[in-house]
Amino acid sequence: MCSPKSASSNTPDQSSRRHSSKNRLTFLRTFLIFVRVCFDSFINIIFSFIYKDEAFPLPPVKNKIVLESATQIAKKIRNKNITSVEVVQAFIERIEQVNPYLNAMVDTRYTEALEEAKAADQKIALEEDISDKPYLGVPFTSKESTACKGLSNTLGLLARKGKKADADAYIVERVKTAGGILLGNTNIPELLWSESRNMVYGQSNNPYNLCRTTGASSGGEACLVSACGSVLGLGTDLGGSNRIPALYCGVYGHKLTTGSVNSRGIYGRDGKEGKSMLAAGPIVKHAEDLLPYSKCLILPDKLPAYNFDKSVDLAKLKVFYVEEPGDMKVSPMSKDMIQAIRKCVNALKVVSHSEPEDLSHIKQFRLGYDVWRYWVSKEKDDFCKMLYDFKGEAVWWKELIKLPLGMCTITFSSILKLIDMQLPLPSDQWAKEHTEILKTKLTELLGDNGVLVFPAAPESAPYHYATFFRPYNFTYWALFNILDFPVTNVPVGLDGKGLPLGVQVI
Repeated sequence: MCSPKSASSNTPDQSSRRHSSKNRLTFLRTFLIFVRVCFDSFINIIFSFIYKDEAFPLPPVKNKIVLESATQIAKKIRNKNITSVEVVQAFIERIEQVNPYLNAMVDTRYTEALEEAKAADQKIALEEDISDKPYLGVPFTSKESTACKGLSNTLGLLARKGKKADADAYIVERVKTAGGILLGNTNIPELLWSESRNMVYGQSNNPYNLCRTTGASSGGEACLVSACGSVLGLGTDLGGSNRIPALYCGVYGHKLTTGSVNSRGIYGRDGKEGKSMLAAGPIVKHAEDLLPYSKCLILPDKLPAYNFDKSVDLAKLKVFYVEEPGDMKVSPMSKDMIQAIRKCVNALKVVSHSEPEDLSHIKQFRLGYDVWRYWVSKEKDDFCKMLYDFKGEAVWWKELIKLPLGMCTITFSSILKLIDMQLPLPSDQWAKEHTEILKTKLTELLGDNGVLVFPAAPESAPYHYATFFRPYNFTYWALFNILDFPVTNVPVGLDGKGLPLGVQVI
């Protein structure tokens, strides 16, 4: 006697229909990827005709001290091998050499910096106790949207043109307390965007190719550090603002763990906003500067929890990686970027003696923009009012009308943001659920000896304005703001066009 089939059993027809449906979805996805690749290629061709991709090499370095790390410069100053005045003067001269090409530095305090350098040299000559000043006499710079007393603090807004900061941001105070000497501040976008361009100071250019963007919002910082005009860059990061320009300009950019610094003075914040995705971190040319500079910025009471001085046994590392997260809003990964990931994974495989594990199957990697958009809507900043310095409120349709009439006082990128804000948000439950799922998965997998190599971007630095056609390509950076994780952009050589490649390391 035959037993009846259970209700959960599948008939051949049902299995066939499911298989057919899966094939259709696979075909559709493949077709859409093909269309996206064609679109991106078309955009690149158009912009290559516009800019002709001409290379304008920067002037060569005159004083070799600007090539050294902050760690080595600080050591030489302490040991009296070189004076702080000589170092500060060398960086001022380098900035004046390259800034006409880059438009990175927007406001300076050179006279005050040289006076502070003389005072630092005096301390060393008198053999005063400088043990609490690891960067005594070492110059640094900061982005314009981070308050630096006496310097421009427009946030890239015409409505704030001419405004100066009346006090230092917390993170600027921290570097000064460690002995750092502020040279000036650098260019940014108008509030938020992935290119450093605004109506107050204009556009910054990539040091590797002036036709390409520096990225943003810490674009001026990464640009100047890359061009040897600054040895210690100070960035902030809400959706990749530290790491985007670090990748495009070929330097290290580290986003500290969210909540490890006080946000006072960053984009006009008072430091009492509560939970936020905003973080800060170093932008440097040399990897050896990442750890000491991070220690310098972090709130002193939080430092012990990070175990920065704990030794790491590389042979016990667990290695994870993702080559193509698969977010359909984002351009497909270029071959050069995938090769950069493989290069890093293979290097880690050798030192860790372990088999790297591919995490591309994790669904939440494909939901980054929607989840980030939900969380950024919970930030306390009032974007519409900030655009007019709280003396009015920007309305998207009014700005669109004013744009062709030449009456608009905000950038097109801000108008796009205003339009995006009108679109419905994901539900609280959906966004929180996927955030928690991804955070839990990665926390469990990485533990205290895991490392994840993740794409930094689909491609190297785009042409100026090309980001308008790829507005979601910052998503792979924004993922780690959602999770509050620390993450570093690591430069990995150059692509065939001579532009920097890199990966994110978590």
